[in-house]
Amino acid sequence: MMDADKALELVKSGATLLLLDVPQYTLIGIDTQVFSVGPAFKGIKMIPPGVHFVFYSSSTRDGKEFSPITGFFIDAGYSQVVVRMWDQQEERLIKVPEEEEERYRQAVRSFEFDKHLGPYDLSLYADWKRLSNYITKSTIEQLGFIEMDSCGCLRFQCSGISHVFHVALLMFKPIGGEITVTYEHGMLKNTCKSAMERVLDEQLRNSKFSSPAEKHPKRGCYYTPIPRIIKRKGIESEQLTSLNLDKASTELLETLLVKDYGGSEELLLGELQFAFIAFLMGQSLEAFMQWKSLVSLLLGCTEANHSSCQSTVCKLEELNA
Repeated sequence: MMDADKALELVKSGATLLLLDVPQYTLIGIDTQVFSVGPAFKGIKMIPPGVHFVFYSSSTRDGKEFSPITGFFIDAGYSQVVVRMWDQQEERLIKVPEEEEERYRQAVRSFEFDKHLGPYDLSLYADWKRLSNYITKSTIEQLGFIEMDSCGCLRFQCSGISHVFHVALLMFKPIGGEITVTYEHGMLKNTCKSAMERVLDEQLRNSKFSSPAEKHPKRGCYYTPIPRIIKRKGIESEQLTSLNLDKASTELLETLLVKDYGGSEELLLGELQFAFIAFLMGQSLEAFMQWKSLVSLLLGCTEANHSSCQSTVCKLEELNA
């Protein structure tokens, strides 16, 4: 059992997730841990600084049925207090006004909420680090969150200010936001899917929780597009076919590393982990498709001649060990 002085030190140095007015029986998760909200629950304390994935699922009044999971990444600093309040109408966690948020932060630091905060289970932190060690704040900002309305405009939040750009004029990538399967069935129309994935997509489309496209803007993460074939000018068709059959994954990986990740294998692996966590904890179908594409690409690199490609594949094997 942890002594009182050590616990107090961890409470002061760790981050706190203050969650206000969350209904009883709601499931609240952080990383690999899940809490069932009771009448006194108001959040989680002693969270180690760094990247974390927060997710939740609202419940019926009797706690027998749950909505699809909604999640978001945070980059928690030392002693940081993250405040969210439950929106009863939308059944989701929302930010509070800055002035109000600062009052809550001071209350947390004065231990006014301490008895209502559940402790982060530090014995499980090592498991989380193995799942997320390549994800950084930059990863979250790069992959971000997209909202596209019916007129083809892209919306995102930056420093509390809403921005709208036409897709053709988009110059900046959006920052992080919510991940939920509720809005995803329309995103996968032009994606190659297996028979089981088509069944899942159909179930999602017909789910009572699925949000109609005309009611809500399209949402999604800014995942790196993974091409399935190599296109190259100036070579014979037979050579191109051979290239796609024998060396496709290696060529694509080498191209992606240079073009989309600036030669950084850590960025690629960060996106791989981001997608894995988003579908494992957040139950995102879009994230699953991205994770599958990246893993298929990496495992298909039988002729990874480039040293960075070899290193990336080796690190993937270490992650799976």
